[in-house]
Amino acid sequence: MYKSKFGRSLLDVSLPAALGAGVVTTFAIAQGQHPAIAIGITAISTIFAVVCYRFDLL
Repeated sequence: MYKSKFGRSLLDVSLPAALGAGVVTTFAIAQGQHPAIAIGITAISTIFAVVCYRFDLL
């Protein structure tokens, strides 16, 4: 019915999360936000996605 978690690596989780957050980061930088802050937000959201996946919160 659904795909098992055992076949997925952390890269399979972190890459889509980082790409999704990267789109928002690109927009924020284009609007004038400092790049270090935008990249930090991307890193935090990626880490949050991996933690949620790891502890079965998603």
